[in-house]
Amino acid sequence: MDATLSDVVEVLDGLYDPAWAESWDAVGLVTGDPGQPVRRILFAVDPMRVVVDEAISGGFDLLVTHHPLLLRGVNSVAATTPKGRVIHDLIRAGVALQVCHTNADNANPGVSDALAAALGLTETRPLKAMPSEPMDKVVVYVPVAETQKLIDALAAAGAGRIGEYERAAWSSTGEGTFRPLDGANPTIGEVGAIERVVEDRVEMLLPRHRRRAVVEALKAAHSYEEPAFDIFEMAALPSNRGGGRIGVLAEALPLKRFAELVGERLPRTEHGVRVSGDPDRLIESVAVVGGAGDSEFERVRAADVDAYVTADLRHHPATEARAYDEGPALVDVAHWASEWPWLKDAERLVTDALATRGFTVDAQVSTICTDAWTLHL
Repeated sequence: MDATLSDVVEVLDGLYDPAWAESWDAVGLVTGDPGQPVRRILFAVDPMRVVVDEAISGGFDLLVTHHPLLLRGVNSVAATTPKGRVIHDLIRAGVALQVCHTNADNANPGVSDALAAALGLTETRPLKAMPSEPMDKVVVYVPVAETQKLIDALAAAGAGRIGEYERAAWSSTGEGTFRPLDGANPTIGEVGAIERVVEDRVEMLLPRHRRRAVVEALKAAHSYEEPAFDIFEMAALPSNRGGGRIGVLAEALPLKRFAELVGERLPRTEHGVRVSGDPDRLIESVAVVGGAGDSEFERVRAADVDAYVTADLRHHPATEARAYDEGPALVDVAHWASEWPWLKDAERLVTDALATRGFTVDAQVSTICTDAWTLHL
């Protein structure tokens, strides 16, 4: 069965949620009709002219790139500009363009996971962890006989889901007391009389975006005219998503050999692999950032790793990071090469997810090197 562009975008957004993108980024669908069929998908790092030509001549219906075509706002996509011509050609050829940039950087698995795996790193964790989804806890007091019914209602509204478990709740039994005032319509007791009721205190976690729905469900399911409940905002904890990864090698290697391994495991570019540090220094713990990474030096140094693999290292940040030989060894690779391994991961994850929905697509990874540097003398 053929997938539509909408089907594929839904899968991509599930893997690389646009909400995970940085605020300055431009991700998502650039060209394409959500209803158009998608039989062939091409994955590439850059939406360069040569890659767009590859997608068009190869009969691909969708081009998925890591880097945006239109990162900054534009007032025109007229064919009088290079990017405008690309837009026109994509539309004329019926080729959709979807961008997964920093949302793929922050995903798990994402761009840096693929880079870490290519280098053989294990026990990986984020270098710059994103906070976990904001969570609340609802605490409500309910007559014991109604406890299970109320838990069912709160679970149906989105509370009580923890990992692979649902309807997770904790309760304890105590005694509640109250006196209905004039104008009240009590479910239990009489106006003016003190009432004592055996109640359960029920606690359940919920995603913060489900707060309104859970409170409405609580009020609808509870027998009391004025149910007693609290909503607590939970502390934000680090998640397993975020930029960069920290991991360890199976065995320690001298820096020179580790740098050679980096060159062997990543696609070749004219940029090559640049190294800063003692060639004989043993490397075991490694931080990686796919793409430009000199903005993360402070986190890398705080992580106390032996080496840092990334791209686009500039002179001053690099020399400062290596000052007095106290920091990690630096291994600088081409930007394109550091992100290319992610394409294979994305291809596999997307085709597998579509297959579970009954869709079959032909997905391929572009091997055209779009690194900016074409000659090294």
